Amino acid sequence: MRLVIQRVSEASVRVKGEIVGRIDKGLLVLCGIHSADTKEQLDWGADKLPHLRIFEDQQGKMNLSVIDVAGGILLVPNFTLAGDASQGRRPAFDRAMRPEQAEPAFHAFVARLRTNGVHVETGVFRADMKVSLVNDGPVTIVLEK
Repeated sequence: MRLVIQRVSEASVRVKGEIVGRIDKGLLVLCGIHSADTKEQLDWGADKLPHLRIFEDQQGKMNLSVIDVAGGILLVPNFTLAGDASQGRRPAFDRAMRPEQAEPAFHAFVARLRTNGVHVETGVFRADMKVSLVNDGPVTIVLEK
């Protein structure tokens, strides 16, 4: 699993011109699920993400989580994160989980995130999405398990 996390002041995702997910302050997370990922890895990410302390406290230190700031998470499925472009000029996507397994895994990940009490919006699995964001910082973190 690879998660690309961006701290945002706002973010949205559109499909066919309509907003399907939108948050104000929070985290925009691109989510790539690898073929070898297990339930334990998804649970790890769902526990780690909402508690990741990347929002500033009153002293300007990154000491607060998205839960602490009452923010939201916009989770966008993105199989290209499993791509490998280390050889040649065209990425290989052999490590990406097949869509038939990845879609239920993505939805299970969303459900697990919501058990942490955080508001979660999502993109649409296997759709052509247009993602907009206002990066705050910028702060960008990559989590991989």
